[in-house]
Amino acid sequence: MTTLDVVTAGPVIQADAGLQARFARGVSINPYGTAIQAGPRTVSYTEGHELALRWAGSLRRVLPRSAPVAVLAGRSAEAYLGILSCLYAGATAAPMLTDFPVARLVEMIRAAGVRALIVDAEGAALLPALREHGVDLPTLVAAGDAEVTRPIVTSPAHRLDRPWRVDPQDIAYILFTSGSTGTPKGVRLSHANLTHYFDLMDRWYDFTAADVFSQAANLNWDSAVSDLWCAWGAGARLVAVLGPHYRDLPGFVAEHGVTVWFSAPSTIGLVRRTGKLTPNAMPTLRWTYFGGEALRWTDTADWQAAAPNSSVVNVYGPTEITITTHRHTWSPAVSTALGVNGVVPLGHLHDGHHQRIIEGELYIAGPQVSAGYLDPRHEAGRYLEIDGRTYYRTGDLVREVAGGELVYLGRADSQVQVHGLRVELGELDHAVRACPGVEDAVTVGAAVGGTTELLVFYTGERQSPAVLARHIGRTVPRQLVPKHYRHVTEFPLNTNKKIDRLRLTAEATTQLRTGERS
Repeated sequence: MTTLDVVTAGPVIQADAGLQARFARGVSINPYGTAIQAGPRTVSYTEGHELALRWAGSLRRVLPRSAPVAVLAGRSAEAYLGILSCLYAGATAAPMLTDFPVARLVEMIRAAGVRALIVDAEGAALLPALREHGVDLPTLVAAGDAEVTRPIVTSPAHRLDRPWRVDPQDIAYILFTSGSTGTPKGVRLSHANLTHYFDLMDRWYDFTAADVFSQAANLNWDSAVSDLWCAWGAGARLVAVLGPHYRDLPGFVAEHGVTVWFSAPSTIGLVRRTGKLTPNAMPTLRWTYFGGEALRWTDTADWQAAAPNSSVVNVYGPTEITITTHRHTWSPAVSTALGVNGVVPLGHLHDGHHQRIIEGELYIAGPQVSAGYLDPRHEAGRYLEIDGRTYYRTGDLVREVAGGELVYLGRADSQVQVHGLRVELGELDHAVRACPGVEDAVTVGAAVGGTTELLVFYTGERQSPAVLARHIGRTVPRQLVPKHYRHVTEFPLNTNKKIDRLRLTAEATTQLRTGERS
């Protein structure tokens, strides 16, 4: 196993070359700089390193090698330190949100085979309810008051001399992809998976200790993994973006001097609705990444105008293939020429990977393909052996365009059959957005009376259904024009600030089955 030695003006930190080596490198680059800022709390690289070594040593006293640890916390500094401590201990970090239902958390803890908990004040408040459900694990209380039956006591005497040794195939993270609804599917990301991803990020982008990274996603989403370890590998400052900050996001960016932003595209709509998405509103940004949803041309152009000094990069990749696998940098002329349905291209495949398009659906193989799901039964039909390579079947419909880039056409499971014809919901969304006064649209298919009915949720100016149908009929076959429309002021978002399509589908089904019409 190789080791990493970084010689700079700061102290020399030696760490095995797993994911945790990135924070050790940050300590060497910027020992007294801020590693984490969450609300008013700041933690320096040296302070974070010392706390993580102490907590990791305490974890090692109760854990077998590579055991999963659930970090049950809000968006506190302790949450970030908890993840770092897991990696320093050679354990697997399983971030879990405190606003999930307790029964859901219990299901995830058991599915992951969690052997210990790290909690902050929010997580500590859930411990009695977890015990009522039969979960009583060794617990490190990083913040808050808690009555713990099996405490993990931290002490300077427990401090490790250095981060624990790991092997490339050891699991670094378990991330649950299904959010707060549906059956939880835990994805196992290895140190080797993540090392390949971050090696590419280091090669492609010029991050330095002078950068300030936003951390907008919840810690159970893979973009948060990118934020943390890109920032920490450069010795940069990582600033948590909390709910109130969205009331004036450009003000937040200016206050903290944010230079690197990563979020779901839905953030653009949030900022627009506050009236703050104005030209040159965010001049400090130099890199912007959007992922997790289709990125629209109009949204991208508005963000680019607000952040004129930033490159805006559309990134694509399922959690199962380690954060991102494709990238496309926005260029108004090129992006709109290549894209379809008003959506920015996904771009080129990451180095070292292979892709196939089978009946329009994207399959990807390579070093970022994860170690699979916690439950092998979830892998059926998803992880496939083709010509000696393991491919992940993404479920995304794509097309290759000029230069070998891919464009996104929608989900394979978002195709619905109406009146004997198949329709791609993304195409309908694009048609609705073209209607005068409409800002954004989401079309869902609801099973009603043995058939599929289409219902369009839209934002912007309220329109009559007849006017919307007439405009849509100009580009969509008459049989496929939706009959049902519902005006909303904003779309519901899930915990990762993506549009919650499952909730919209449930609402449409209820509305149509009860005979309601908007």
